[in-house]
Amino acid sequence: MTVTTEAPTLNTPVDVRFTKAGTPLAVRYHGRIWAVTEEPVHWFTSDSWWETRQTVPVGVGNVVDIEHWRVQVHHTSDSPLRTFELRRDPLSEQWLLEAVTDN
Repeated sequence: MTVTTEAPTLNTPVDVRFTKAGTPLAVRYHGRIWAVTEEPVHWFTSDSWWETRQTVPVGVGNVVDIEHWRVQVHHTSDSPLRTFELRRDPLSEQWLLEAVTDN
């Protein structure tokens, strides 16, 4: 994958549809359905909880791991591929579109 242009961080809420295996299948962004075309890349980073000073009740679970997916998508079969970087923060069910790049 070659990235030619890069957008600033967006942090835009999006809806993500997953397969039964738990990988992204499609992303709803700006009223369009963007289909995932290639094998997505999945990773986790750690939240700097000491900087945000968030307090969490005992027993809530994992409040540190931020989940990320990088997916290549298109909204029609002949549209150019784009790469979406998705993020879900701890204690949130909402996925955010962090960045969009053109391939």
